[in-house]
Amino acid sequence: MAELKVGESLKEVQLDPVDRITLIKYAGASGDYNPIHTIDEEAKKVGLPGIIAHGMWTMGNLGKLFTEFYEEGFIQDYTIRFKGMVFLNDVVTLQAELAEENENILTFHVRAVNQNGNEVIKGDILYHRYAS
Repeated sequence: MAELKVGESLKEVQLDPVDRITLIKYAGASGDYNPIHTIDEEAKKVGLPGIIAHGMWTMGNLGKLFTEFYEEGFIQDYTIRFKGMVFLNDVVTLQAELAEENENILTFHVRAVNQNGNEVIKGDILYHRYAS
């Protein structure tokens, strides 16, 4: 990451298509058992076309953008806005662009987009690089 310049992007990460079993597992891991994430009929009762992914599942996946850099530093803070829903079979792509570098604190604009290019999440991640 040392050679990354402001305005440049990290390598995109494309997630596997969203499937029901992933959302059921996430419900168990997170304790978020809201049935709109796992039961089609319940999602339809509230006006959704079908189940939707947990927003926090999508947000948590943004950390995958930094996996190869965890020996160099850590994610210090997230600021996220949820922009859209993620449905079954959606293919989400994660993106990060270096917006600012202030000594060991790097600010990245991050976003997740679906297969149609629609933003589902956007925000900022502060990455703290260890002092060398």
